[in-house]
Amino acid sequence: MLVAAFTSTSLRWVRDHEPDLAPFVKQVLLPHDYLTWHLAGRPDEATTDRGDASGTGYFSPAEDRWLPELAENALGHPVRLPRVARPDEVVGEAVLAADARSAGSAPRIGAGTGDNMAAALGLGLQAGDVALSIGTSGVASTVATGPTADPTGLVTGFADATGAYLPLACTLNAARVLDTAARILGVDHEGLARLAMQAAPGAGGVVLLPYLDGERTPNRPDAAGTLHGITTSTGPAEIARAAVEGLLCSLADALDHLVAATGQPVRRIVMVGGGARNAAVRALAPAVLGQSVHVPGEAEYVALGAARQAAWAAAGTAEPPHWALPDVRTFEAEPTPHVREQYAGLRDRTEDWHRSLA
Repeated sequence: MLVAAFTSTSLRWVRDHEPDLAPFVKQVLLPHDYLTWHLAGRPDEATTDRGDASGTGYFSPAEDRWLPELAENALGHPVRLPRVARPDEVVGEAVLAADARSAGSAPRIGAGTGDNMAAALGLGLQAGDVALSIGTSGVASTVATGPTADPTGLVTGFADATGAYLPLACTLNAARVLDTAARILGVDHEGLARLAMQAAPGAGGVVLLPYLDGERTPNRPDAAGTLHGITTSTGPAEIARAAVEGLLCSLADALDHLVAATGQPVRRIVMVGGGARNAAVRALAPAVLGQSVHVPGEAEYVALGAARQAAWAAAGTAEPPHWALPDVRTFEAEPTPHVREQYAGLRDRTEDWHRSLA
């Protein structure tokens, strides 16, 4: 299943909505491909990498090759595509102004990659490691040694930035769940965390299904959030706890889809993103997910991944340089399987209701 983020869907949109312009498209580059090409002085041959190419909808990570017929089907005519560089390749040299050139040799340009691929490289993920990123949306990704093909469409079989694979499941609602709950309760994020920790696991039976503005995992674009189980004993603490647990259960579902699609057990969970700074999220994540959660220090891991890739290309080594995570804190808690059970009950009942309306 192709979602709007894939390049092929953008090409089809151009074909359908700009039919007068579509025939003039001769070559398709991703933003980082264009930047690389421009920095290198606009050579005859443009380059990309496996990671970003795997998000186009017309590249096969399993075969490491373009599927140009799919790009042609999307746009309506053949187009030129960039060469796919090796992950550690130096693809060119930056063309500098004359005064900069006189100062020394031109900087070399690495292959580049996509944001999630760079984040995985910056985090130093190994096979079986799972990164849970809690930003505006939520991302669960894992490094796999083999390609992934998920017929449900919930897990996208990307390539990573090292020559391996990066299957990924994405939710539309993550940190915005915390933002919304805090606004409704009239508290800041610290206040939300304090309230959530005052309630018992399971929030007294209150469950939040956090599909606030539609959802991608599961695929419910027209859904809204559902708050279930309120009684006369329900207070702000239970609502706050239900918000945090609902967010974590949604990410746990995404993680389960990853495991099912890859057949690969989870070795380690690394949690990052703005939502990972919330004290209640950190404390409750190992209880909901059922295993330890590692939270590294705040950093721009996409940028660190780009730096690691550049260092790899400059070093000319077989593997990327070792990259230690800063200030890792490990959180542990007794598992609370009943939290996921009551969440799954509400999720499945609403799924049945949505089917009945279809």
